Amino acid sequence: MQVFTDIDEVPDGFGPSVVTIGNFDGVHRGHQAVLGRLVRLARADDRAAVAVTFDPHPATVHRPQSAPELLTGLADRLELMAGTGLDAVLVVPYSLAFAAQTPEEFVTRYLTGALGARSVVVGHDVRFGRDNGGDLAAMVDLGGVHGFEVVAIDDVGECLPAADGAGQRWSSSAARALLAEGDVAQAADVLGRRHRVRGTVVHGDARGRELGFPTANLGAIAGMVPADGVYAGWLVRPQLRAVDGAHPDVRLPAAISIGTNPTFDGVERRVEAYVLDRSDLDLYDEEVVLELVEHLRPTLRFDGVEPLVTQMHADVARAREILAGDPA
Repeated sequence: MQVFTDIDEVPDGFGPSVVTIGNFDGVHRGHQAVLGRLVRLARADDRAAVAVTFDPHPATVHRPQSAPELLTGLADRLELMAGTGLDAVLVVPYSLAFAAQTPEEFVTRYLTGALGARSVVVGHDVRFGRDNGGDLAAMVDLGGVHGFEVVAIDDVGECLPAADGAGQRWSSSAARALLAEGDVAQAADVLGRRHRVRGTVVHGDARGRELGFPTANLGAIAGMVPADGVYAGWLVRPQLRAVDGAHPDVRLPAAISIGTNPTFDGVERRVEAYVLDRSDLDLYDEEVVLELVEHLRPTLRFDGVEPLVTQMHADVARAREILAGDPA
């Protein structure tokens, strides 16, 4: 999949293409269905399948104080989008200047001008251009003027049953709500995959090593960190995977702790992972991905080191049991 991080990177004469527009935060099952349909439409007409997305998220520009926490960082968003079969993604640097374009300016510069769009796939609630002035009817009108068809799609699927039986959409907000509760297993049903966070391993207090459980502490984390607690999951090493995808240490079972270490009166919220039964790994300064499989327990304050270590042994045993039956 080609990735263009600015409109100027799109080569002259690109297209013809089938294009969709969206933030695609989390690339959940609804997104996957839309992008899959886009790819099928493009293949049927021998055109390029392209998604236009934005970085940073528009909400962080227009209303930073109330912007939602993003489910995925850009690197993971692009990796997940590539998995849908897209030929290219245009990542638009979102700014107030970009947002000031009229709907027609956006369409003619980005969709038809740069990407050679012949079809545009959008939801019925699409909004684009200055003050979100463009809607589905405007897109259809612009398609008639500028030579592209508009394919309008309905919301795709449901996730968890609602109290009234109506169900919820597969949505980024539904996934965020579940992660805020620590329910990573149900969030995986919405996302169609395990939730992941990405970060670089940094030096911590070395307290885990002293207790017999050396941990990889993550800094500069991309992706929504779920509720405090202990989780079973996987530590994935993208750099090692790029060199040798079959290496046995690419994907390692782990017990993952999120919280402030209240037993030691900690105040800084941390994400750290103990790779089960391994004390030989040197992960410092390496970027790793944590895939969260199941919530084991909430964060607790223990009356001393001994009961804490006893519980850590129980956590590791439970994580080992869960991950033994978790598909790769």
